[in-house]
Amino acid sequence: MAAADTAAHTVAHTAADADWIVPGWPAPARVRALSTTRAGGVSAAPYGLADGGTGGLNLGTHVGDAPAAVSTNRARLAAHLPAMPQWLEQVHGCAVATADDMAAGVASARDAGPAVPRADASVSATAGHVCAIMTADCLPVLLCDRAGTVVGAAHAGWRGLCAGVIEATVARMAARAAGTPQWLAWLGPAIGPSAFEVGAEVREAFLAAAKAGEHDTVEAAFRPVAQTPGKYWADIYGLARTRLARAGCTDVYGGDACTVTDAERFFSYRRDGVTGRMATLVWLAD
Repeated sequence: MAAADTAAHTVAHTAADADWIVPGWPAPARVRALSTTRAGGVSAAPYGLADGGTGGLNLGTHVGDAPAAVSTNRARLAAHLPAMPQWLEQVHGCAVATADDMAAGVASARDAGPAVPRADASVSATAGHVCAIMTADCLPVLLCDRAGTVVGAAHAGWRGLCAGVIEATVARMAARAAGTPQWLAWLGPAIGPSAFEVGAEVREAFLAAAKAGEHDTVEAAFRPVAQTPGKYWADIYGLARTRLARAGCTDVYGGDACTVTDAERFFSYRRDGVTGRMATLVWLAD
């Protein structure tokens, strides 16, 4: 049975002017996770605060922000983690990297050079290896097993979600989990169902990919935009829950934020165009 979390996240102030979103999910004690907001860094507009002031925690090196500012922001984040996050070159696909291999030197963090995996998810079964996803409207999905043996993070834009990034992440995690895993998921801040306007081709793609028993829930995730034929309001949270259920995960938490409408807290590409990127991270503690 799907779980609905009425307190989907709590906020912990762990650094000056920064508020991390700490998932409100019943994960094992050794599973640690957080999602950043736009506050707590040194970036200036358009990567700064909602009022146009300096202080944004932009973590993306690819959006035009000053490299020195991004490096400072990443260092501030890393000070509250067991290690530097294992960043990805996200391409809206469904490839899954292994953070454990990345940490061992198969690939390096984005700051260190070009050897960053082109992938939209990563998994880890080793303490201290931080899986990280960057977003500014797309859906970050965190996963763990109830035994606390493996974690994963997926970047679920609509293309990757439709292509199966969640299922691919769970499959990679299952290969590293102990025994028969029972999954938990948390849906981080993303564009909400009253802000995500899409064309008919997006709806048709998800309906074409729906399996037996999924058609009604997929169809319900698209509401026609009044007086705009061929346009729909898409519920990316609802679509993700359907794919999580397909992958065997029905304990799903979060999914109550909207990056577009909450400009005070979140960067949004759909709202602003040129903007920063937030990170959603998960790792195993010792």
